[in-house]
Amino acid sequence: MKKISVLVIYLVFVVFCFARQNQKEKIYTNNIEFTENIYLGQKPPGLVPELFAPDIIKTEHREAEAAFTPDLKEFYFRRRGGKYKRNTLVVVQYKNNKWVESVVPPVAGEPFVSFDGKTLHLGNKYRERTETGWSEVKRLDAPFKDIRIMRLTASSKGTYYFDEASETGAIRYSSFIDGKHQKPENLHIDLGEWNAHPFIAPDESYIIWDAQRESGYGKADLYISFKKKNGTWGDPINLGDKINTEFGEAYGSVSPDGKYFFFHRGYGGDTGDIFWMDAKFIEDLRPQ
Repeated sequence: MKKISVLVIYLVFVVFCFARQNQKEKIYTNNIEFTENIYLGQKPPGLVPELFAPDIIKTEHREAEAAFTPDLKEFYFRRRGGKYKRNTLVVVQYKNNKWVESVVPPVAGEPFVSFDGKTLHLGNKYRERTETGWSEVKRLDAPFKDIRIMRLTASSKGTYYFDEASETGAIRYSSFIDGKHQKPENLHIDLGEWNAHPFIAPDESYIIWDAQRESGYGKADLYISFKKKNGTWGDPINLGDKINTEFGEAYGSVSPDGKYFFFHRGYGGDTGDIFWMDAKFIEDLRPQ
């Protein structure tokens, strides 16, 4: 009987140690299991912006424009500075139990991965997912080919929202009806100057973009507008001084799981970083 009791105690001890070891390898927050193979293995942030993966992607150069695939195992961004003479598209992928960085030639358009993971949008160009990886670069046809699009994002039902490289250009959208994108229309929001880099929520309930407005904190600030029940858009709301500073904030986006907000802070020239924070603040801003 004593031998059996000792064996039971030993087994319980082994199970406890195994559980503790597993706990060291995983971080739990918001009822989501975080492991080393998503989010570049980073500890999730709170409601104060933090540098994203500084030990992996940060350099003395400019990193901007965060875009994850839906499985959170591929992270795209652009880098510029030093040997990166022009904006260079970079991807960090989880391969063979580690994160591996590589350059994605030849086009370095502003990346956004569709919510179904099948399309890598690059402004007015794109690539499609194939069995062997991304297809060759393709160009958007009419009615987009003559528009100088910087960033294009798409809702879960395929509506495009995009900017235009001009000081006073409006943010526009193109509905996807019967398998075709319709003629772009202006988004009716009280915009500022240099309106750029829109991010549309999957359900199109809000849109985030950056702009210069007299009421802002710095060179460029991030704003959000929520769609009303009648289909119109509410007044722009500044994302506040935790995010916006004297520097230039831009390229706001939310991770595919809706949990985290990413943005770029530019310090001038070819210097800047990618930050992230808990996206709960968005609901706190939503008008009641």
